Amino acid sequence: MSPPDPRAIPGASAASSSGVDSEEKPEVRWRGFQPKWLRWLFGEERLFLVLAVIIGVLSGLSVVCFQIAIEWTRIELFGPRLNPRPANIILVPVAGGVVVALLVLHVFRRVRGSGVNQTKSAVYIYDGYIPFSTVIGKFVTCALAIGSGQSLGPEDPSLQMGAGIASALGRRLRLSREKVRLIAPVGAAAGLAAAFNAPISAVLFVLEEVIGSWSAGVLGGLILAAGASVIVLRLFLGSQPLFRVPPYQPVHAIGLLAYAALGVIGGGISLLFGKLIGVARPRLKALPRWTQYFQPAAAGLLVGLIALGTPQVLGAGYEIIDQALHSQFTWRLLILLALAKLVATTISFVSGTPGGMFAPTLFVGAMLGGAVGGAAHLLFPNLGGSTASFALVGMGTLFAGFLRVPMTSVFMVLELTGNYQIIVPVMISNTIAYLICRRFQPISLFDMLSRQDGVDLPSMEELREQAVLRIEDAMHSADHTVLKGDEQLSSALARVDQSDEEFFLLDHSHGAWSGVSKTELHRLAEDGSGELPLGRAVTTPLLPVLHPDQTLDAALRHLGSHPVLPVVHRADFGKLEGVVSLKDILRAYENSRENGEG
Repeated sequence: MSPPDPRAIPGASAASSSGVDSEEKPEVRWRGFQPKWLRWLFGEERLFLVLAVIIGVLSGLSVVCFQIAIEWTRIELFGPRLNPRPANIILVPVAGGVVVALLVLHVFRRVRGSGVNQTKSAVYIYDGYIPFSTVIGKFVTCALAIGSGQSLGPEDPSLQMGAGIASALGRRLRLSREKVRLIAPVGAAAGLAAAFNAPISAVLFVLEEVIGSWSAGVLGGLILAAGASVIVLRLFLGSQPLFRVPPYQPVHAIGLLAYAALGVIGGGISLLFGKLIGVARPRLKALPRWTQYFQPAAAGLLVGLIALGTPQVLGAGYEIIDQALHSQFTWRLLILLALAKLVATTISFVSGTPGGMFAPTLFVGAMLGGAVGGAAHLLFPNLGGSTASFALVGMGTLFAGFLRVPMTSVFMVLELTGNYQIIVPVMISNTIAYLICRRFQPISLFDMLSRQDGVDLPSMEELREQAVLRIEDAMHSADHTVLKGDEQLSSALARVDQSDEEFFLLDHSHGAWSGVSKTELHRLAEDGSGELPLGRAVTTPLLPVLHPDQTLDAALRHLGSHPVLPVVHRADFGKLEGVVSLKDILRAYENSRENGEG
């Protein structure tokens, strides 16, 4: 079975978002052995779940190696000192940018971007195909970029590496095209779970942003893969969470207003973050191709200059987040670090340097939350709680506002703390930030990036916000088109001939419905069945019944075989609420489009 060549797919010409260089598209080939004994032993559905565990193990191992490589690179380039020399702060990011640019332009041409949209492109454009060279390239270039001080994170690349491992394994085992499409998100969940050390958040993110929907089989694969990868990570690197979170200290009820203020400020910063990237990135992409050799180096120079005053912005910044969670900075310094990290991350990301946005988003959120908490405690000494609690909530707030994954942002904070007392502040702040960003920036970050690259990937946020048309929006009254099963055919014809309708419902009582056309009724009368009850004369099969709250898709599945269908009450199938036809559905969609709901 051969998937279509991506070169023939419209809209596949863009490079960065899909992870494919514009001058070289992947040629998909399906190689490997035919595992007949595996299919006989498990069946494809169970084999999919077994592979999910294997993918989780392999992804967990790759993330362990990735994190070690980043730390080793950082120590080798900056030295073991806590405060690197000023010369290193300037020169290392520049040199790293030069090497990364050469690798991206000449060796690993599909590794640009964070990794999220590249994984979505693989699922929706290339039948789950991610070349394994991309996994290697992402590992090498991101370890070098983050280790040399670029203000980016390892989580998004880990997501793509997990997806690439899953894609390679699925092709090797010759799974069906549908399963290979689904197995890439399973690997993505495994990679992200290991990078975050948070399996629930990883599963939710993949559901919210990558695939948008789920079935029992897919959800099972995501959970198994995420769980297996985290077990592997903890086996090698310990069971400590990503951050050492201090105990949550509840605030007074009035203190929830401070968390609401954090939501407003976080929403504003998220908008600023997105606007900077949205304006700067297409302008740099429009520059001549030769400038791509220097853009990562120039970004490294600018990041180095920022780091001379605030060295905390270098790299992912996990240890700095940890310090903010333990109230080791003043609120003024926290504001400075948040703004410096925001600018440094924008510079690194728009330059085309491979790396992720998750860690910088958490960094900015932690600094911002800590600053708001510190200022609030100065103004209201009896507020209660701690600055660390505000920093933790701030992480989720920026995640909800900037990355636009509200469910993931809530569960991420809960998973990091293990304390459900914090859920109310998190929900208040996250929701406010998310709604502000939805109001003033309708397009989410990942959708904006894909559209800048000319790739039309499905917008999960837009799908969630779409108005769902239901049968009750399309059905019409059936008062004049219903016949009773106990009335005689001859008397029914008198009413039928006075109607302009061509098809009639027949109520057999007890919730059984069938249909008959005017032509069929006249034929039965001519055959001498005029004195028979309609229930005996009409022998057409029973019709499927619908309910008003079902989606129009449920009706479309049956209307190809029947001109109209009965819509009945859920608690009484004999109570007819209306009928629906294909014409009714088309009219409902047309009305929705005119009203701007579709």
